[in-house]
Amino acid sequence: MKKLFSYAIATFMSCLLAVACTPANNNTITPNSPTTSGNQSSIPIGIAVAQTSNVALLGQEQVTGVKIAETYFNKLGGVNGTPIRLVLQDTAGDEQGAINAFNTLISQDKVVGIVGPTLSQQAFSADPIAERAGVPVIAPSNTAKGIPQIGKYISRVSAPVAVVAPNAIDAALKINPQIKKVAVFFAQNDAFSKSETGTFQETVKQKGLELATVQTFQTTDTDFQSQVTNAINIKPDLIIISGLSADGGNLVKQLRELGYKGLIIGGNGLNTSNILPVCKALCDGIIIAQAYSPELKNEVNTAFRQLYTEQNKKEPPQFSAQAFTGVQVFIEALRIIDKTTKLSTLALPQLRTQLNETLLAGKYVTPLGEISFTPEGEIVQKQFFVAQIKMDADGNSGKFAFIK
Repeated sequence: MKKLFSYAIATFMSCLLAVACTPANNNTITPNSPTTSGNQSSIPIGIAVAQTSNVALLGQEQVTGVKIAETYFNKLGGVNGTPIRLVLQDTAGDEQGAINAFNTLISQDKVVGIVGPTLSQQAFSADPIAERAGVPVIAPSNTAKGIPQIGKYISRVSAPVAVVAPNAIDAALKINPQIKKVAVFFAQNDAFSKSETGTFQETVKQKGLELATVQTFQTTDTDFQSQVTNAINIKPDLIIISGLSADGGNLVKQLRELGYKGLIIGGNGLNTSNILPVCKALCDGIIIAQAYSPELKNEVNTAFRQLYTEQNKKEPPQFSAQAFTGVQVFIEALRIIDKTTKLSTLALPQLRTQLNETLLAGKYVTPLGEISFTPEGEIVQKQFFVAQIKMDADGNSGKFAFIK
């Protein structure tokens, strides 16, 4: 592994010193030519996530995860000696941002595949573009119903909400078996939140609990006093929130400030430590189902966890782990193809098609545990978890404590 990495660095330096690198054919991955000026030969993988807007709290975690993956796997030799190169495009927080990012990655950056976008709402608009172009997409955080069904080039490493979310309700009932009455809040302008709340509401009914009220809001809202007052008036034993980190954190804050003392379940959009600065001490006790645990024991997660904590001084969150996994799946599939047919001999459209077919057929040991895909592109994942936010005494920092 060290020899491969040293070889890659040596190649990079000789390319710079010789100043003899010529642009590669845009339709072929060519090992003897760099893909951008001043770079060594590399395989471009697109990353389309939200780096700005109100969704950036999630997208920034994804950027951290993919960059760790880039460094980690390139040190291991990349794709059989050829490094991968991430090409990042900002989707911001809306559909048009994701569409623009996908178009640029596909047509201008000539990537072999795309990890993204951040939101399911964006995926329903942007993924069809990749599908028509024959470009494989791995969704790192799109858990809404119907994502893999967009097309044969669309898969995901983010387990569907229907599989993950019910675990949070089970955990809440173990903490308080006396729960009877439930209030539900969801962001009606977000496809994921609408999908997730459907699962939560159905699970509430299946458990024989009373769905006492359903309150709606927008992901851009900051004032929830009316909805909170309506919910508190019916005296719920449990409140379930499907939204994003900024709006969800503010909603939790206002629920506590106006007197609600019962359990709160947060959906996947609240599954980030970036919520802590929003609701601070009032975040304490939020229950969130997880598709990732830093404590999972395997070689790649141990390495990922170490790299993340060294860089960020905290445990890695689910969004970073899933984004890392998306890059990992592409790399491992590319290695398999390259062993049979050198990537440099394949036209880009052919490589994209083979990459999609190969990744769907593989099995992977990742930070999420052992995963594979159905022929339709749905993730098959063995392990899930539930965590509860435990705030420190200062009320400014805290952690996700996993419930055994």
